Amino acid sequence: MDRILKKCLTQMPMERVHRFVSNDFTIRAAAVNATEVVKEMQRIQNTSPLPTMAVGRAMVGALLLASHLKEKQQVGLYFRGDGPMGRVFAEAHFEGQVRGYTPHTYYEPAKYTSGLKLKEHIGQGTLSVTRHLPFQKQPHHGTVEMVTSEIGEDIGHYLMQSHQIRSIISLGVYLDTYGKVQSAGGVLIEVMPGVGDDVVDLLLKNSQDVKTSMSEEILKGGHPVEFLKPYLKGIEFSELDHNFPISYYCPCNEERVVRALETLGIEELDDMIAKNETAQVMCQMCGKPYDVVPEKLTEIKNKLYRQTLN
Repeated sequence: MDRILKKCLTQMPMERVHRFVSNDFTIRAAAVNATEVVKEMQRIQNTSPLPTMAVGRAMVGALLLASHLKEKQQVGLYFRGDGPMGRVFAEAHFEGQVRGYTPHTYYEPAKYTSGLKLKEHIGQGTLSVTRHLPFQKQPHHGTVEMVTSEIGEDIGHYLMQSHQIRSIISLGVYLDTYGKVQSAGGVLIEVMPGVGDDVVDLLLKNSQDVKTSMSEEILKGGHPVEFLKPYLKGIEFSELDHNFPISYYCPCNEERVVRALETLGIEELDDMIAKNETAQVMCQMCGKPYDVVPEKLTEIKNKLYRQTLN
């Protein structure tokens, strides 16, 4: 395994998802240092500490899941809870693009009585996982109840309930005293169906022996393979090719902006048109501004009006 580490350090860039497989093909794993993309999310959305923690973990989880897909496939995670922060969304592509969002970007509890634990803020609810395959018109959906609302455990629960895959997942986002992201990343270990309990027992023992949190391990500046090694102690493994740099990416475009404006309704569009000014609409996920001229706003309003006559 030291030979694997040396090869990774000398040949591979840091910011990508690293994929691994045990030499007997009973386990597959992934590890990532996602600090820069989570920092970018926080920079764009100016999220408060708890939303940063939630969206950051979801982004890391989505990256790890997506790395086990195939080219041009993507996975979306949608956490819907009944708590004050409620909803969290993340989406990642096999090729390393990722984005994340919560509508409650500035959420702050009255008191941080539970630290940065997410359960009481997201609440109880469901996790929906969507897999987009390029050759299918409709994506594949799966929904499970959230078990802890701490993101990682809920993803593991989904893998077991929907795919009968036993897994260990550790996600971490480390914030400084000002609430700014200092590190983010995680590991995902999946045991293939049909593998004996002895392998699972070894992985569980290894995970219980891990004393340093994932976010602290990343903060030390270690390589992703170093995050993984304690979990796979006693198991020989090799790295697979996966040379896609991760990046914060949003597929927003003018057409999507128009669809968003259509949700405002005729009355609000009338108010915007009355100002006779170009409206600037900003994508909440990536911060890209779109200029919409009064003529276009009128066109959207007229379309909505015609729909009311049908």
